[in-house]
Amino acid sequence: MTPEQKPQAAPGEGGGLERRIAGGLAFLRRRLTGEYEVDDFGYDEELTDQVLMSLLRPVYEKYFRVEVKGIENIPSKGGALIVANHSGTLPLDGLMMQVAVHDNHPAGRHLRLLAADLVFVLPVINELARKAGHTLACAEDAERLLERGELVGVMPEGFKGIGKPFSERYKLQRFGRGGFVSTALRAGTPIIPCSIVGAEEIYPMIGNAKTLARLLGFPYFPITPTFPWLGPLGAIPLPTKWTIQFGEPILTDGYPPEAAEDPMLMFNLTDQVREQIQHTLYKLLVQRRSVFF
Repeated sequence: MTPEQKPQAAPGEGGGLERRIAGGLAFLRRRLTGEYEVDDFGYDEELTDQVLMSLLRPVYEKYFRVEVKGIENIPSKGGALIVANHSGTLPLDGLMMQVAVHDNHPAGRHLRLLAADLVFVLPVINELARKAGHTLACAEDAERLLERGELVGVMPEGFKGIGKPFSERYKLQRFGRGGFVSTALRAGTPIIPCSIVGAEEIYPMIGNAKTLARLLGFPYFPITPTFPWLGPLGAIPLPTKWTIQFGEPILTDGYPPEAAEDPMLMFNLTDQVREQIQHTLYKLLVQRRSVFF
């Protein structure tokens, strides 16, 4: 084969590879020299974009094949509180929602999740959660983030939702005392209901070893059709097909400042958010063809 016959690289192909290599080397240099920034919550945006999202994306795209609806309901700038149902035995739904917002929103916005105290006492998980932008599920942290114009995600069902038995799938548990509504009212930010279908079936929880859970300090210890019977293999989630739908925003900026202290208003708004999520869940369940396709 003569030099003239050798296949030619596509225009810019070599340059693109060189740029990626150079970018990767620059990223490693900043990591090694400490020339990167984290905010006062410990959030490392560069690490999240370059590493954590890259690790989660194949699970999101290829394994759970997440379909996203209503992304236009998330504002392009400014604070907003996304309120979602919680399920699946392990909190993969929050991580998939984080990828859904970042990869589908035209502005590539980041979602800052409010997580349970347990997350921040687990070795390694604690550090990764902080780096990914998660913070304690408390009103003070949520309000600070909203006032800074961040998107904040909360799952008010908490362990009641994620640890419920499979027989109660897609039935929303109690939403607490409406603290998330009070936070949104004080910050004057919209509340965006979010419904997630598919997470309930990844680890069908058919039992709860309560004694073992107490010994380990966990809120529950799940028994599923595959765990603990298959050992580590039983911890692999089932490859269900997911849908994440963001509903129309519920605006709060028209309420007076003292509205955040009105228990009846908080109850009504909490109930409105809960009913909207539950109604959308039922609608999505009717529309889906099967759990896996």
